[in-house]
Amino acid sequence: MTPVSATGIASLKRCVLNLFCAFGAAALLLAPSIASAQVTLGPTLQTFGALAGSTVTNTGPSVVTGNVGVFAGAAITGFLPVDGGPGNATGSFNAGNATAGQAQTELMTAYTTAANPVLCTTNLAGQDLGSVGVLTPGVYCFPATTAQLTGNLTLDFQGNPNASFLFQIGTALTTAPGSSVLAINTGGAGCLPNLNFQVGSAATLGTTTNFAGNILANQSITLNTGANLRGRALARIAAVTLDSNLVGGCPIAAAFPGGPIGGAGVVSAPTLQEWALIFLGLMLAGMGGWQVRRKSVVR
Repeated sequence: MTPVSATGIASLKRCVLNLFCAFGAAALLLAPSIASAQVTLGPTLQTFGALAGSTVTNTGPSVVTGNVGVFAGAAITGFLPVDGGPGNATGSFNAGNATAGQAQTELMTAYTTAANPVLCTTNLAGQDLGSVGVLTPGVYCFPATTAQLTGNLTLDFQGNPNASFLFQIGTALTTAPGSSVLAINTGGAGCLPNLNFQVGSAATLGTTTNFAGNILANQSITLNTGANLRGRALARIAAVTLDSNLVGGCPIAAAFPGGPIGGAGVVSAPTLQEWALIFLGLMLAGMGGWQVRRKSVVR
């Protein structure tokens, strides 16, 4: 058997060193890409439970947790502090003012980020959200088509309350009466900051729907009688229409069906898979660095 020369051994060491560095760099780069599904709501936008482009209209004893606003329109109707209507809100009413304008600017940024088709990892086109089974964190899309929820959509947060779910819906989102979005294994936290639905046109929640997540709609959002939204109703261009609903971000009353949700500006903590990739990257990069130092000492 021919002995390996010193030059061959040195070449082998360099090859192993390069592999360590390459794998380490790839793992570190991949980890942030997993978290790219996060959609950050700006600080002003986070204060709103309902925001519209044209009008916010309410019928019945709705309660919005957070601010209510409209811009560039200026019409808010059906709320006790505004016109003696039956609805109310825990925050302020902002009709065509600078605060609502800033919130709409931040909504445009968040909507554009959420609508990026490159983020999509699972195409659900043609499937009812009530029949897709239990979903884990990721980006789910309905490219250039509608999304329907009939029954229950179950989301498994895998013990991480900051896990990211993003649903990209090309056109309209509609729920059947009595449908629900259920969050499981949330790590005991009531607030789920990174659950967002980007809707290309209009979102309509059927009667008595219990929905969870921030709805970022390009056009309008309608909550039919008795539908509840554990999140924010954020419409860019057209109206938000309420009818005897509970709407809002976090914090919110404990009596709210399913518990609170909100605070989407919070930076998501890495999931277990992301921590594994980060650890692998650090370990391989560290081994590569040790080899470089060892080689320089030998010289």
